[in-house]
Amino acid sequence: MKNEMDRLALIALKDGITHDPLGMLSSWNDSLPFCWWLGVYCSCRTIVLQNNNFNGKVPSEIGGLFRLRVLVLSNNSFEGMIPTNLTNCFELRELNLKDYKLEGIILEELGSLSKLIALDLNTFNSLERSIPEELGRISIGFIQLGFNRLTGTVPSSLYNLSNMRYFLVRTNLLEGSLSQDMGVAFHHLWLNLSKNRFTWPVLVSLSDASMLQYIYLIANRFTRQVPPNLGRLQNLRPINMAENHLGSSKGDDLSFLDSLANCTHFQRMAFSNNFLKGPLASTIANFSTQIFWIDVEFNQIHGTIPLGVENLINLTYLDLDGNQLTGSIPSNIGRLYKMQELGLYGNRLSGRIPSSLGNLTISNLIDLSSNDLTGDMPSNL
Repeated sequence: MKNEMDRLALIALKDGITHDPLGMLSSWNDSLPFCWWLGVYCSCRTIVLQNNNFNGKVPSEIGGLFRLRVLVLSNNSFEGMIPTNLTNCFELRELNLKDYKLEGIILEELGSLSKLIALDLNTFNSLERSIPEELGRISIGFIQLGFNRLTGTVPSSLYNLSNMRYFLVRTNLLEGSLSQDMGVAFHHLWLNLSKNRFTWPVLVSLSDASMLQYIYLIANRFTRQVPPNLGRLQNLRPINMAENHLGSSKGDDLSFLDSLANCTHFQRMAFSNNFLKGPLASTIANFSTQIFWIDVEFNQIHGTIPLGVENLINLTYLDLDGNQLTGSIPSNIGRLYKMQELGLYGNRLSGRIPSSLGNLTISNLIDLSSNDLTGDMPSNL
């Protein structure tokens, strides 16, 4: 009986697909047992039909797949809302409808799927309204809801999910402040809240998220100073807080850089287009040699370019444009042989242009304009 219900649900799914340009469902017929149909695995416990350019709608009959554990329909052109009957699939662990052209809302009934651990509704969807509070009542560890039209705040129930590993809600209309205990609750986290309307200070508790590896908070409305103890995040790789309102009137807004020298896997840093004041800490020269990207353009940074920056041998992108830097360009900056873009535009740098810049032969851009430099650029650039 269960097998027949599974077969009928799969046939309904096939019938709902109006365009199958790659012929991926040609095996879905009575000449083969349905467990041999392409994309169907483990007696209908797993269905993977991604990247097939399907058009159509997923029918409500899919809720008849009571044994279904994994449903991946990403990177197709399905339309419509999340089928309500999916909440009948009580064994469901993973639901991936990424790049699906979804409409409507995120069903609060998804919170009844007690075994759900991964939810991906990311990109090219048009989901609206808020993130359901009910999602915080299950043991979900992967949530990806980016590139939708979600509004409201992050539900407080989500901060109870201590096993959360990946939380991406970038490019929505979410707002409000985040729990200052967020870093305490989420110890192992890939965090991307970029391009929303979040406000208030950046989370001081981020430094308590001991296994945090990726921080993306681009283009929000965060204010005040960057947390000073980010160096506790030994596994931190990129941090990007560009295009916010970070800064204070104290003039020591870059003191947090001292602690980042403790991050032995650190690779990328971006704090451009903020209001950060103060000198670049000399400890920047002690950053992990894995770092390849530093972008702090268009702030209010003063002082000199730290000596020793040329020791960051894997640096490919260094952008200090639009600040108030003085002094000379370090004479050994040409040791950064992998440099592809060097931006020093719009500062108050003086002295001669170092001849060692001639070593940066793979650079696509070296911008030294709007300074008080003398001499000529090396002829081989």
